[in-house]
Amino acid sequence: MSNIERSLQEFSRACKKIPGGVNSPVRAFKSVGGVPLFIQTAKGAHVTDLDGNRYLDYVGSWGPMILGHSYESVTTAICDATQKGASFGAPTEAECELAELICSFVPSVELVRLVNSGTEATMSALRLARGFTKRDRVIKFEGCYHGHGDSFLISAGSGATTLGVPNSPGVTAGTAADTLVAKYNDLESVEVLLQKYPDSIAAIIVEPVAGNMGVIPPADDFLQGLRDLTHKYGAVLIFDEVMSGFRVAKGGAQELYSVRPDLTTFGKVIGGGLPVGAYGGRKDIMDMVAPIGPVYQAGTLAGNPLATAAGIATLRAIDTIPDFYTALEKNAVMLEKGLQRACSDHGIDSVLNRVGSMMTAFFTSNSTVQNYTDATTCDTQLYGRFFNEMLKRGIYMAPSQFEAAFVSYAHTSENIETTVKTAGMVLEEITSSQLK
Repeated sequence: MSNIERSLQEFSRACKKIPGGVNSPVRAFKSVGGVPLFIQTAKGAHVTDLDGNRYLDYVGSWGPMILGHSYESVTTAICDATQKGASFGAPTEAECELAELICSFVPSVELVRLVNSGTEATMSALRLARGFTKRDRVIKFEGCYHGHGDSFLISAGSGATTLGVPNSPGVTAGTAADTLVAKYNDLESVEVLLQKYPDSIAAIIVEPVAGNMGVIPPADDFLQGLRDLTHKYGAVLIFDEVMSGFRVAKGGAQELYSVRPDLTTFGKVIGGGLPVGAYGGRKDIMDMVAPIGPVYQAGTLAGNPLATAAGIATLRAIDTIPDFYTALEKNAVMLEKGLQRACSDHGIDSVLNRVGSMMTAFFTSNSTVQNYTDATTCDTQLYGRFFNEMLKRGIYMAPSQFEAAFVSYAHTSENIETTVKTAGMVLEEITSSQLK
């Protein structure tokens, strides 16, 4: 990689008017050191910064770019939509079509409401669950991140883990008291809470594939166990599929693991890179949403024509490309095995967790990473060095140990081979320097 002079200049400029110089904390590179790259263009599996440096990209805008950047049918749909008007504040045909596609992909979703972000989706789903059950408390899992709603910033993952902020100032004591925290992949910790508060828990919300403390798959029977417990205690089961939805399978994690939640939240992939979210599920629950029910939720730009156009084009492509998920799986497996081999060959303690086209290489001496406690055993300094050395060689991984790498349809086997070869070179350099 050559110089990043323009990124340095722009970051200095940004810091004067934007908190921390970024509009989302994990972009700041604080956990890996250095200055964030300012990206100018992206195409396929690559992004290019302001100085013209080109990188093989495994961030993928944090998950939405499952087709790759600037996929032709998606960009065409967005351009066509702009010619008709950016926003109307009124219903459109496109909203109906995107809703129909979501419902057809995910059978548990009988009705769906479009919103503007994953955070809006999870906040709205939680309010709906409380309104439906007439209960106040919610169970979430340590290390799972469901957006920055007050109820969720208790033992949160994603940037909160990276920055060491388990509880955000500004969250009231009352809100915190209504949020109960269980241990991911530990059904006993969930049942203890349900037994303690049998008549006051409105919902259990979970990432069916955790992605915000790094990628952690659900243990055998964990999701089914949650389904059984929510039935037993009359709580609503919410799957936060903002990250895993349409990413790990056409019908999301609930298709992959054959467990049907009551409500599901979506984001990322359904916007094709534009800001969008959605929540949906059982008709009897969704009928509680205004204007047909008493649970109020609204959004001026919800169902935005540009975002819905991008979402429709993305889901249509996923649905029509032959063997789409087979191709993703093939390259994701190649990357997983290659990184495992590179770490093993150079004596680097690691655990590679992968579900579909999302994965994390945890630099830890643990034999497994199954929960937040396991994830926090990682050598974050080692990851920071690995990240920066890969970046210097043109490979852009997530700037945090506790995030996912995403493989897109645009990544080729040659891209994967290059990545694995580069990782081997970097790890060899790191181990050599440690021996000196």
